[in-house]
Amino acid sequence: MAEQYKISAAMVSEERSYVLKVDGYSRAKALLKNGECVDSDPFSVGGHDWAVLYYPNGDGDDCADFISLFVSFESADAAEDVKAKFAFSVLDENGEPVSSYSYTHPMHTFSSKSDNWGYHKFIKRADLEVSGHMRDDCLAIRCDLTVIHDKETIVPPGNLHRHLGDLLNNKDAADLTFQVGGQSFSAHRCVLAARSSVFKAELLGAMEESYAASPIEICDMEADVFKSLLHFIYTDTVPPVLDVVMAGHLLVAADRYNIGRLKMICEEKLCSHIDSGMVATSLALAEQHGFHALKKACLKFLASPSNLEAMMASDGYEHLKSSCPSVFKELVAEILPAELKAAKDIIMTMWK
Repeated sequence: MAEQYKISAAMVSEERSYVLKVDGYSRAKALLKNGECVDSDPFSVGGHDWAVLYYPNGDGDDCADFISLFVSFESADAAEDVKAKFAFSVLDENGEPVSSYSYTHPMHTFSSKSDNWGYHKFIKRADLEVSGHMRDDCLAIRCDLTVIHDKETIVPPGNLHRHLGDLLNNKDAADLTFQVGGQSFSAHRCVLAARSSVFKAELLGAMEESYAASPIEICDMEADVFKSLLHFIYTDTVPPVLDVVMAGHLLVAADRYNIGRLKMICEEKLCSHIDSGMVATSLALAEQHGFHALKKACLKFLASPSNLEAMMASDGYEHLKSSCPSVFKELVAEILPAELKAAKDIIMTMWK
């Protein structure tokens, strides 16, 4: 009945901070040219290896006056890309982040074939050198790296119908008893009212007092039909094998209690299983209860002369003729050829 759903949610993360210390800031600046870097020792976050790349003279011609700083994804053998977010902060002499030199980068997907991401112009060297945030020619930069794991959660199929079905079968907290065809059925007032506007009016509305007595007798319905009706009300399912006869009875019951989905299921079942033996009964049912789709399907089936002859020889023909004589004018008009329009008009007025 229900389907499984898969939900991908980035909710599991692992965070780690790594401090890059550049002892001998001036020496590194003198020795490394523009485009050359120092790699930090690798560190592990989220099951992957990472490093910080430090370019004292920038990583390109357009940033030669800046320090460039990047996070490098070192797990070249990773099976999948990895999502991570990171922040770089210059630390003052007390090891605290300097807010004016702290930058947070939003989440980035690092390629499994190695990747790096960061800031070409992280900080201008001239500004850093006069800031007073270095001691003994030592620069400390903290990298806060958070790896986001996509965790696929499989949500099991809904089981409300199963729980309500158990409630019906176990009769737990049942507050109603119905007497149908010599059998007793326990049910729950609130469930019936929630599923059927007719039951709601009868059990909770102005008619509530007349239904206060127990058991409540249901006439003109077979016990097995009422049992199937209750089963649908509680579980929203019909029997696994729904035969045409039961579909007809359930269609009438669903119409009586205004259970729209059950009406559609049963009417579709009858429409798709029309034969010469059942068509007269189905047509009578459709005419008496106003099931328009079923009536249309029956008339279409009987437009064939051979089907019409077979229907007239069936057990249901006499019942159709006696209970719904007016339907024959539509039937005759349906099978007459189009050129006999005048005859059709006469026939359509015969039963007025």
